[in-house]
Amino acid sequence: MKFVRSSLWLFLCLYLNFAGAGVPGHHSKKAEILWDTYGVPHIYGKDISAMYYAFGWAQMHNHGNLLLRLYGLTRGRSAEYWGADFAAADKKIRLFKVPELGREAYAKQGHEMKKYIDAFAAGINDYVAANPQAISAPLKEVLPVTGEDVMAHAIRVFFLEFLAAEDNAALGQILRPGSNAYAVGRSRSASGNAMLLANPHLPWFDFYTFFEAHLQAPGFNAYGASLVGMPVLNIAFNENLGWTHTVNTIDAADRYAYTLKDSGYLVDSALVPFKYDTTIVKIRQPDCTVKNDTTILQYAGDEPVVGVKDNKAYTLKIAGLDSAGFFYEWHMMAKADNHREFKAALQRMQLPLFNVIYADKAGDIEYFFGGNVPVRASGDWDFWHGTIDGSQSKNAWSQTHGYADMPKLFNPPAGFIQNANDPPWYCTYPPVLSPSAYPSYMSPVGMGFRPQRAVNMIRNNFSVTFDDLVKYKLNTGVEVADRFLDELLGATDKYPDPIAQAAAGVLRNWDRTTDSMSVGGILYINWYSKLDDSMFKQPWDPAHPTETPRGLKDSATAVKLLSIAAMEIHNMFGSLQVPWGAMFRFRAGAYDYPANGGPGNYGIYRTIEYMQDADGRMRSAAGDTYVAVVEFGRKIKARVLLGYGNASQPGSRHIGDQLKFMAQKQLRTPWTERRDILQHLEKTERLGH
Repeated sequence: MKFVRSSLWLFLCLYLNFAGAGVPGHHSKKAEILWDTYGVPHIYGKDISAMYYAFGWAQMHNHGNLLLRLYGLTRGRSAEYWGADFAAADKKIRLFKVPELGREAYAKQGHEMKKYIDAFAAGINDYVAANPQAISAPLKEVLPVTGEDVMAHAIRVFFLEFLAAEDNAALGQILRPGSNAYAVGRSRSASGNAMLLANPHLPWFDFYTFFEAHLQAPGFNAYGASLVGMPVLNIAFNENLGWTHTVNTIDAADRYAYTLKDSGYLVDSALVPFKYDTTIVKIRQPDCTVKNDTTILQYAGDEPVVGVKDNKAYTLKIAGLDSAGFFYEWHMMAKADNHREFKAALQRMQLPLFNVIYADKAGDIEYFFGGNVPVRASGDWDFWHGTIDGSQSKNAWSQTHGYADMPKLFNPPAGFIQNANDPPWYCTYPPVLSPSAYPSYMSPVGMGFRPQRAVNMIRNNFSVTFDDLVKYKLNTGVEVADRFLDELLGATDKYPDPIAQAAAGVLRNWDRTTDSMSVGGILYINWYSKLDDSMFKQPWDPAHPTETPRGLKDSATAVKLLSIAAMEIHNMFGSLQVPWGAMFRFRAGAYDYPANGGPGNYGIYRTIEYMQDADGRMRSAAGDTYVAVVEFGRKIKARVLLGYGNASQPGSRHIGDQLKFMAQKQLRTPWTERRDILQHLEKTERLGH
């Protein structure tokens, strides 16, 4: 991280300039926080405002440095606080007018939600006032935090980083957001109770970090997780219902290209002048002085110009930036007691994106494709997923689809719902939703190997138990091995090659999983990664969505590629007999375990993405984050996990303390009853007393 490399001069500057300035006095907000032995706060508020106040306090307790750094970046003033390394980020934030959008969104809040957001911000500020030594000195420059900061942070994360992720060069393909989800209805459940699997896949750092919490106040009791800096639970369950999100195949951010002419651009052959704004980015210098960097920001209408090349100006237009009620919608989802109330929350249509997968105590399940999809005059998914010709006004849009227009499914005949970041058409199986019933730009048609794995695991189980759902979640099998391995082994007999036959000997004994002790997975994945779609005998077919692609078009070439893959593995390890966990590791804080699971594009439901570590091994960097399996019976039954731990604050014992469960392919029991929490109590905090 850039911030970690801050040098001594910065601390000297802060010693001269910081004295807790701007930190408001302690607020009287009565709440109790029972911290359990995994660092999960169980918050009991006198009222809902006090609950959210304590939630802000608790996030600072476990993630204070991270939270303040995120808010500082969102203000577009991080270079002023921490030096020149942050200047480019500040310019991007200002180009997209994130601080202004945050102020506008805050002003649009109703009285109730504004009160909750203010309470959350007050909890952040008061935590630092009460625990100044707990927060890194440079980060205190951000204080005090305001409700406008909270809203601006959400706008940056959900709109710029999620919706516009493909236009963000800083986000590599390996770290693209994803998720798994199941909902099992009463007709397919062995117990007759509906069940839910929540399993978001995100990077393990920065604004993607989850915080697990239990929030309670009169009329409110929900357990779940929120992204750090968000004042509400984003994924949660209560005594009666629960929901999870997966990142959906939504196109709500479009790239436009405008043809330049003279000092403007063309729309329908008419010359239109650019709009300009001037911003001054303050940059802290090593000698504690501040340098002003004047930057000209350019816009085509309201669209920020993100680049100019080959006589074209490229802009980015994001739908839904005027929708400010997303926090209140999440709040009402968590507060709902039944499907009618939950549906009323969803109908607000304030969430910027996400699939919603739902289950409740009545045995009902539901799928909803959410977000702000622009109403477009023409064009299909491929057209709108590319670069759009801005010189034709027919390609402009100004409205978004309402709730009634969106793909949704309630209690499908098959009795289950799944989503693994695939389009809505295969959210149950056999399929019920048809792409022909919706605009062709709504979502693509296709199904990757991970959602195929999800359907294939459950499709023949007509009496799903809670333990089955846990096993599905922890399944490390490789769908592309089940699809192609037998044919590959047959080809090695048909086209004998000493190296390929040695590799085949290893693969014949492989259990087709990515468990830590499994031998053969590294070899097979290396071989499969050398294939491309043209090498399949039968490409993906919407008539057989869970069984295609299949077949190897050129068996001889497949054997040659296996020989190459085997030589590469032998050169790297000195052997073909390499356990998965010898190369792939779960690492966080002081913990280091052999890993299991792998990249989802191979059809591995236990999705873990890896990056090379300093010692040459591959460390977990993204994938499984917060996991919850919930059964909505007379009494809630649940298992949860937050693998990298519920804290990032330096010195916390909870950094990585749940990795052992990941390594053992286990989940833990959440403590939701006060008596159980007290039996697993780490400490108690009483606020406002």
